[in-house]
Amino acid sequence: MARRKRGRPVHGWVVVDKPVGVTSTQVVGRVRRIFDAEKAGHAGTLDPLASGILPIALGEATKTVPYAMDGEKTYRFTVRWGEARDTDDAEGQVTATSDVRPDPDAIAAVVPRFIGEISQVPPAFSAIKVDGERSYDLARAGEAVQLAPRLIRIDDLRLAEIPDRDHATFDVQSGKGAYMRGLARDIALVLGTVGHIVALRRTAVGPFGLDDAVPLEHIDALAKQPGAEQSALDGILLPVETPLDDIPAVALTEAEAQRMRHGQSVALLRRSDRERIAALDLDPDNPDAIVLAFCGDAPVALARIDGGEIRPVRILNL
Repeated sequence: MARRKRGRPVHGWVVVDKPVGVTSTQVVGRVRRIFDAEKAGHAGTLDPLASGILPIALGEATKTVPYAMDGEKTYRFTVRWGEARDTDDAEGQVTATSDVRPDPDAIAAVVPRFIGEISQVPPAFSAIKVDGERSYDLARAGEAVQLAPRLIRIDDLRLAEIPDRDHATFDVQSGKGAYMRGLARDIALVLGTVGHIVALRRTAVGPFGLDDAVPLEHIDALAKQPGAEQSALDGILLPVETPLDDIPAVALTEAEAQRMRHGQSVALLRRSDRERIAALDLDPDNPDAIVLAFCGDAPVALARIDGGEIRPVRILNL
């Protein structure tokens, strides 16, 4: 007999405004317990010293996590000039110092060098695996970690303010895989000094922004309300398909939806079928393009148009 899954079948996104001092994994665990959800995951780790947008997927929403993680992210961070740290943030040990403090003109002159596709060496204290082990575990054990540079995309970088001569605050829009700690470190080096991040706040992940975010303590408070706690919690859930807004959507009939829910392809034999696919305006040079198949208001599957068929890739059991 199959083992019964623990938790209830709750599906959707909870956008948490993560506070400083807790890990992303701890936040996911708390939200999963509060909702009594079968499954949970998050769309992009935030360091314990960082705050801001942490989208948490529950149930079938976990199947859409990669699409949220591929979305653009926005941050605000403050760098302290004159001290390098082994973690590239305030949590680490000082490894180098400098008396150089860049002025606004010098900072403005180097900012364009960090916009576009650039090479970045990830911080040694990161979750990247080296020979099967996390880089941060090796670094904490005192091993010298040499991570390979990788290409990242910075769409926008702006100097927001200079609170004092030791600090500068930046606003950033970036693609997937960019480390703000690495960006702050590299800006400092180009300016002829050293530096590390002392404050970091993520303000958006793909379609999820601060307007959607709920402070973690507010979620805790909802869970403690007597009588109506479950309905109150479900009221902050966003739909499973929220991170799929930019994906073309194709409407299915009820019969087609039933076939797809059972893992079967839907044939496109009639002229009207071909016309509704043509209306999606898919990129002809991308045969692996994903579409969202839905029936009525309900998402059915992430699917791919393959010749004369719509083939399910990930079925959404809602």
